[in-house]
Amino acid sequence: RFIAKPCAINLGIQDSGPHRAQPNAILEKVFTSITKSPDAKRLEGLSKQLDWDVRKIQRWFRHRRNQDKPTTLTKFCESMWRFTFYLSIFFYGIRFLWTAPWFWDTRQCWYNYPFQPLTSRLYYYYILELAFYWSLMFSQFTDIKRKDFLIMFVHHLATIGLITFSYMNNMVRVGTLVLCLHDASDFLLEAAKLANYAKYQRVCDAFFMLFGVVFIVTRLGIYPFWILNTTLFESWELIGPYPSWWLFNGLLVTLQFLHIIWSYLIIRTASKALVRGKVSKDDRSDVESSSEEEDVTSNSTKGVFSTSSNGSNRLNGHVAGGQWTGE
Repeated sequence: RFIAKPCAINLGIQDSGPHRAQPNAILEKVFTSITKSPDAKRLEGLSKQLDWDVRKIQRWFRHRRNQDKPTTLTKFCESMWRFTFYLSIFFYGIRFLWTAPWFWDTRQCWYNYPFQPLTSRLYYYYILELAFYWSLMFSQFTDIKRKDFLIMFVHHLATIGLITFSYMNNMVRVGTLVLCLHDASDFLLEAAKLANYAKYQRVCDAFFMLFGVVFIVTRLGIYPFWILNTTLFESWELIGPYPSWWLFNGLLVTLQFLHIIWSYLIIRTASKALVRGKVSKDDRSDVESSSEEEDVTSNSTKGVFSTSSNGSNRLNGHVAGGQWTGE
C-alpha cells in the first residue's frame, strides 16, 4: 500500500481493470448461478430470450469473466511483496550460513546429533521461513486466485510440515541448507513478473531465463548431490537409521520428484518461447487463472512472457512456479 503501489504508479501501471460488461440482469443471473461459460445450446436460448446475437452474448460473458480478474497493479503489489521477502531471506540465510561449519562440510550436520545447540540466529531464520509459509497458506484465500489453488494449498501444508518436523527433531542444520537452496531462485521469478507488469520485456526475459538456469542448477544439481547425499548417506554412516530417518528422507525425495516435474515444465515453456517468440500459457504451478481468449490480443509483445490486451500475465510463475512457486 505504501511502497509497492507508489512504485507501480511511477512505472506507469494504472489501477484500472478490464472493460466492464454491460449491465444485464438475466445474463448476470446465469453467470452467478449457472455457468460462467455457457455452451452453444444455452447461448442459443439466451439469444432468443434477449433478442441478442450469439456473438454479442459470448462477448458479454468474456467481459464479465475478465471483470473479476485482478488488475495489473494488484498483481504487481503482490509480486513486489514476495520479491522483497525472498530476496531478504535469501541474503539473510547466505550471511548466516557463510560462517556455519555445516555449510562447508555437510557432515557437520550429523556430528553430535541430536545434541546440537540452537543458536538465536538459526532460530530466527527458521521461524521467519515458517511464518512466511503460514502466511502464504492463509493468504491464498484473499490473494490473487490461481488455477492451482488446491495444489499449492497442499504444497504449503507439506512445506510447513517439513519445516516443523525438522525443527522438532533438531534437524535444523540440514534444514537451513534446504531453505536457503530453495530461496535462491524464487526472487528471480518475482523480479521477472515485476518487469513483465511494468512492460520491460527484455528485462523480464532476462530474469526469467536466469531464473530457469538457477532453478535447474539448484534443484536438479545441488539439491540431490549436496542435500540428499548428506541426508541419505552421510547421516546413515554417522548416526545410523534413526526412527525418523525414513519419513524425513521420504519427504525430501518427494520434493526432488517435484523439482523434476517443475524443471520439465520450465524447459518446455522456455522451448516454446524460443520457437514461437512468445508463450500463450504458462505450464508451471504458480500461474494466475486465465479466461478464454480476449476480443483483441496485442501481438506486439514477443518475449518469454506474453501480455494480453488487459495487461494480464500469461506466463509467470513457481514454473511456472507458482507460482512459478517456491517450495
